[in-house]
Amino acid sequence: MKWVTLISFIFLLSSARSWNLQRVARDTEHKSEIAHRYNDLKEETFKAVTMITFAQYLQRCSYDGLSKLVKDVVDLAQKCVANEDAPECAKPLPSIFLDEICQVEKLRDSYGAMADCCSKADPERNECFLSFKVPQPDFVQPYQRPASDVICKEYQDNRVSLLGHFIYSVGRRNPFLYAPTILSLAADYEHALQTCCKESDVGACLDEKALAIKERAKKVSMKQQYSCGILKKFGERTFQADKLARLSQKYPKAPFTEILKIIHDTKEVYKECCEGDMIECMDDMAEVMTYMCSKQEVFSSKIKHCCEKPVVERSQCVIEADFDDKPEDLPSLVEKYIQDKEVCKRFEAGHDEFLSEFVYEYSRRHPEFSTQLILRVTKGYETLLEKCCKTDNPAECYGNAVEELNKHIKETQDLVKTNCELLTTHGEQDFLKAILTRYTKKMPQVSTDTLLEIGQKMTNVGKKCCQLPEDRRLPCSEGYLSVVIQEMCRRQETTPINDNVSHCCSDSYAYRRPCFTAMEVDTKYVPPAFDPEMFNFDEKLCTASPAERDVGHMKLLVNLIKRKPQMTEEQIKTIADGFTAMVDKCCKQSDIDTCFGEE
Repeated sequence: MKWVTLISFIFLLSSARSWNLQRVARDTEHKSEIAHRYNDLKEETFKAVTMITFAQYLQRCSYDGLSKLVKDVVDLAQKCVANEDAPECAKPLPSIFLDEICQVEKLRDSYGAMADCCSKADPERNECFLSFKVPQPDFVQPYQRPASDVICKEYQDNRVSLLGHFIYSVGRRNPFLYAPTILSLAADYEHALQTCCKESDVGACLDEKALAIKERAKKVSMKQQYSCGILKKFGERTFQADKLARLSQKYPKAPFTEILKIIHDTKEVYKECCEGDMIECMDDMAEVMTYMCSKQEVFSSKIKHCCEKPVVERSQCVIEADFDDKPEDLPSLVEKYIQDKEVCKRFEAGHDEFLSEFVYEYSRRHPEFSTQLILRVTKGYETLLEKCCKTDNPAECYGNAVEELNKHIKETQDLVKTNCELLTTHGEQDFLKAILTRYTKKMPQVSTDTLLEIGQKMTNVGKKCCQLPEDRRLPCSEGYLSVVIQEMCRRQETTPINDNVSHCCSDSYAYRRPCFTAMEVDTKYVPPAFDPEMFNFDEKLCTASPAERDVGHMKLLVNLIKRKPQMTEEQIKTIADGFTAMVDKCCKQSDIDTCFGEE
């Protein structure tokens, strides 16, 4: 078993019960969960998060239609604040929202099979509803901003309605985006209005700021879906191990115990957010941030400006804040984890706590590594101790630990160096060709368009990360590649690709990327029959834009490899050069189609 699925954080999990037990315990602590959350969030925020929740579940509903549902929930909350003992006030919050959805008239007319979810019991009912959420649906138009000549007056006269429509629009287009993030984007939008309404050209000012907000939403949504995917696929232990590495890198001055507390608390928040439970997600995230802000000197000097912001803007700011500076006086880990004669004794006495503390100590010293690499190093160290602590002379056995662990580091560093050199030296198109060649051979069953999409995403990772300083390239590259791989693996679950891909997707979170890198040509693959249409070129190739011509070139490359996966690099280069020469030659001829036919 891989370490990241083994680690159990005994000292953490002693307080971590099942989700249902936690909800029961919380309901005991507060007679009415809805009254408690309403009191915490206050009316405006509670209303906004209620709108987000309904917009994410009922993506086809109008703003006015959802406003009625929001009013029902807010009325119930206010009733329960006045009398927590009222019978309907004891319900868990998710049940209140889903019951409201299931009472919508003609639900089946608009949502079809989704209406069948209502016949299930919780929590299966919620899982069912989540499965019907559609990211970036084509039936939902992007947010339409009021015209520049009226928007400032509308903001001044109808602030709540204007921001309400923005929240509604972002929520229904991004059904997995966490409520704290959507409210943070709404705050960005409001700040943009406050700034731009003082400018002479309101429209141009808002256009520029809207682009930045849109890009931020896209980036954060991608990361949040990734986190939810890892939590769902690999479970809480792997999720916590990854967060332990990340938070130890980000807050290297914070004590181990404080890092563990934040990991435990944020794990619960992520579960709420990933399950669509946005009221509790919002409230509990605010509570974590309030705690961190009350101990700024313990955690980081980099979150001071975040803690000065209103609650709705604070969490996203803290999450996006820079890593704190590494303490200058951190001793080498060699003495404590290799030279110490008591290493095996400590390892065997408290296996999980020992390794967790190793992750913490190693991570805070290495902000230049990815969390996945840190977990691979930890697994390597654990494997070495398991072997050596059974020998007569453990110290001699694990004396070369540094050299052994450096193998993991070198593999990742070499990969980043090689890819960045290829991109820098040969340019984007040759880099994309290399990626497409590698991955078409690994998984030729994937459609040509999907391979092009994956190849372009990996090329974008290279463009983004290779221009960064040396110490930030590795975590950037492996971090974003892990997101691309996660998307591939998500598709693999519904449309299986091949056994190799299935193995890499399921075996180990930390080793996913190296597994894909080392993946060989799929020997079980049977190429499709030759299709002459694949080589049916015409004059459109000559009138196409350079970008369109490049896409055509790449599709030809992928389709050739699908039919001949064993082709060598030299053969591929010969064909690619031949294609370029053919296009150059034939596009100069008077009878282009005849030339293409002959060539």
